[in-house]
Amino acid sequence: QRVLINISGLRFETQLGTLNQFPDTLLGDPDKRMHYFDPLRNEYFFDRNRPSFDGILYFYQSGGKLRRPVNVSIDVFADEIRFYQLGEEAMERFREDEGFIKEEEKPLPRNEFQRQVWLIFEYPESSGSARAIAIVSVLVILISIITFCLETLPEFRDEREMPVPLPPQSGGLNGTTGDSPPMQPPSSLSDPFFIIETTCVIWFTFELLVRFFACPSKPEFSRNIMNIIDIVAIIPYFITLGTELAHEQQQPGAGGSNGGGGQQQAMSLAILRVIRLVRVFRIFKLSRHSKGLQILGQTLKASMRELGLLIFFLFIGVILFSSAVYFAEADDPESHFSSIPDAFWWAVVTMTTVGYGDMRPVTVGGKIVGSLCAIAGVLTIALPVPVIVSNFNYFYHRETDHEEQAVLKDEHSSAQGSTAGGDVKRRSSRNSLNKSVVHLENSEGFNNGTSSLEKTNIK
Repeated sequence: QRVLINISGLRFETQLGTLNQFPDTLLGDPDKRMHYFDPLRNEYFFDRNRPSFDGILYFYQSGGKLRRPVNVSIDVFADEIRFYQLGEEAMERFREDEGFIKEEEKPLPRNEFQRQVWLIFEYPESSGSARAIAIVSVLVILISIITFCLETLPEFRDEREMPVPLPPQSGGLNGTTGDSPPMQPPSSLSDPFFIIETTCVIWFTFELLVRFFACPSKPEFSRNIMNIIDIVAIIPYFITLGTELAHEQQQPGAGGSNGGGGQQQAMSLAILRVIRLVRVFRIFKLSRHSKGLQILGQTLKASMRELGLLIFFLFIGVILFSSAVYFAEADDPESHFSSIPDAFWWAVVTMTTVGYGDMRPVTVGGKIVGSLCAIAGVLTIALPVPVIVSNFNYFYHRETDHEEQAVLKDEHSSAQGSTAGGDVKRRSSRNSLNKSVVHLENSEGFNNGTSSLEKTNIK
């Protein structure tokens, strides 16, 4: 039996058995396609995109193969796939054929309690409590970063990090300086910033331990870069705490040695500054809760080859132009370039079009080299940038597509729940309409049969 399908005025004709190959789709299910049947014209009418239906009809004719027409965009054809309800499997095959990266399945713990804890602490979009935990975590991260910045102000800086003046010589004019004990700076354990830092680290440690014990795979958890950042972000606190406790224990007997003790204290303060600098990596913890930072990280990961080419081109340009500007300025006594390595800084600043002005050529030859260096820098940086931008657009649109699919699923589930009662009322009318359509199709087949019999009799 033939079926007429009208797509916005463009008629397609196919066999009914072709559509019945996929009974779960919109066109393959008689109950679903009945909403669009026009009994006066004896056809199914869809007010949809006409060029896209070539690919949709080919899906039924080829037994499940999807081919997007050339003049139809990916987004439009994906919407048509969803409308005609071809299924998630067909959508996944279509995305793979178009070059989309398949999402890795996220493993979950088998234990029910561990699964709930893992969802709460790892996936903020899973529930309201998970979203609340994520908000608390973001606030703690922001407080920690603000504290890290504020404690470097001069009025809040630790007194032991200030330059220590030399102690006065014993036996002065009054002879009483040796009797008074030296003033000790206040302990940083009672510092308000240290207390705030302790509170933040307690939350970070609690969150890390809970996620470690609830994770589905301990080796995968240990190899994850975000978990490594979490560990690195809390290690400086415990090192600082250990040094503070050791310093307090050494204070009672530290009055004898001043010369070697000062050098040791300066060395320990330098090490502590480097260790405290690691705390700035806590800002990367925000990427766990920020889709924008995740997209940026995925873009950089996918563009490592282009970034490597960019660095390689800059390296070649720095070597060439720093050597050229050195020999061009070698005879000038007022030259800023004393050697080729000294000109590396100027070449990097010029090729990246920053131009601090602390080093500049003064001769005509040096200025020509500088002009060529600036032009070459613009061209070198502009070459790999479009590839990086296209990668960013791909990951951004993929994330927005996932969000739209989630919204559509929620709307579809809510619509199914609201129309459950209405389906019972419409069932009788649908049955009567189905009977009329079947009658029309049977009569059409009967007429076709009688006409063929008449033709054979005439022959």
